[in-house]
Amino acid sequence: MAPEARYDLSALRARLPGIRFEDNPALVRQKSRDFYWYSPTLKRQLDAVSADLVAFATSEDEVLDILRACYALRIPVTPRGAGTGNYGQAMPLAGGVVLDLSGLDKVLEIAPGRVRAQAGAILADIDVACAASGQELRLHPSTYRTASLGGFIAGGSGGVGSITWGGLRDLGNIIALTIATMEAEPRVLELTGDEVSKVAHAYGTNGIILSAEVPLAPRYDWVDVIVGFEEFGAAASYANALGEQDAILKKLLSVIAAPVPQSYFLRHRKYLPDGRHVVLATIAPMAMSAFEAFTARHGGGILLRSDQLAPEEAKGLPPLYELAWNHTTLRALRIDPSITYLQVLYPFPNQLDLVANIHAALGDEVPAHLEFVRFDGKVTCFGLPLVRYSTEARLEEIVARHEAMGAPIFNPHRYTLEEGGMKQTDAAQLAFKRDADPVGLLNPGKMIAWDQPDFDFGAGRTYLFAGLGN
Repeated sequence: MAPEARYDLSALRARLPGIRFEDNPALVRQKSRDFYWYSPTLKRQLDAVSADLVAFATSEDEVLDILRACYALRIPVTPRGAGTGNYGQAMPLAGGVVLDLSGLDKVLEIAPGRVRAQAGAILADIDVACAASGQELRLHPSTYRTASLGGFIAGGSGGVGSITWGGLRDLGNIIALTIATMEAEPRVLELTGDEVSKVAHAYGTNGIILSAEVPLAPRYDWVDVIVGFEEFGAAASYANALGEQDAILKKLLSVIAAPVPQSYFLRHRKYLPDGRHVVLATIAPMAMSAFEAFTARHGGGILLRSDQLAPEEAKGLPPLYELAWNHTTLRALRIDPSITYLQVLYPFPNQLDLVANIHAALGDEVPAHLEFVRFDGKVTCFGLPLVRYSTEARLEEIVARHEAMGAPIFNPHRYTLEEGGMKQTDAAQLAFKRDADPVGLLNPGKMIAWDQPDFDFGAGRTYLFAGLGN
């Protein structure tokens, strides 16, 4: 538990008589964590992390009041949406206040091709609001039903929809962000164009997202399909080729090696023959005949089509996106708590050879899981392979093996921005932090470049927040 006298919480309450606070230790601890426990390394390092207090904002003005008071009292603030991140993005390493933004949940405007909503709006609720106009979000994580818009932008990468639209890093997938700075008198800034990259995927270290405007796509009654292959290489090759079929509109394209689906996808088990490697695809209904023809051409066997299930069958099945991305890991962890995972990029144009080589080298210890995406306009794949965990030392060896073979790791066993994938300082994000958070009170401990400007990124990923272990 956090030490008691680090910050003047009584003075904070006195400055903010209209704000709801929570100091019950159990509830504060609950609001101080995310899905960090996916990683045994982070579970060891972060298990004792807790805020001192949770503040609940219900309007943008209340956010500004909280930031103003915390700045005056030098109390750190860590913003939180729904807490669905996987590597401690919203965990308050220095204690202080967790700023719960779930009360900022309004959809503010829907127009042709775009929607603006407050940071705490749940993604699925945004889509419900957009449905009447025949539109839906382009991108969402597998935690679509619980994740918030602000949290997705601050900590996510793209997820479902990335096979067609790319990721959040691609210009155009975030139209605008409204943010609050952490200063004596907080400013409200509107960021567009290149400016949004200063705050997107920055874990709330350099500004509090108040609202976001994102693009919409046409809404369809999407069809979930599972395709089976006897050879893993054939499944990966098929998915890569399907990704390149621009006229077959798709939203999800995942490849998962046996025996992962048979072992962990319990509700779908009767559709998953032993030994079959599977491709999970979500296809627009008008493309289904073309999809069937393309699948037959590649020798795939359709194991399930959601549009051909009886209503009683369909009712008990989760959508395929809840078997994909990091829900694959979650389903495995529910059955085998020793499982963990990695986040891998297989760079274009040699992604299939690289996947085959790594799969052959690591085999059953690291069962393959691919998510096909557009990355800088090219179809390639990310890996979220499961890892049958033994020791932290062996996990580091597996990371090093991937990188030596040419597959960069976006390390989910690290909680800093840089170690999670950049391997270097993002100069734009650092410069913006100096302007927007001059004394470093926003989510401290997550940006190496702020805490250790001379950190040697070539020497390895060993930086840890002071006092949390090594």
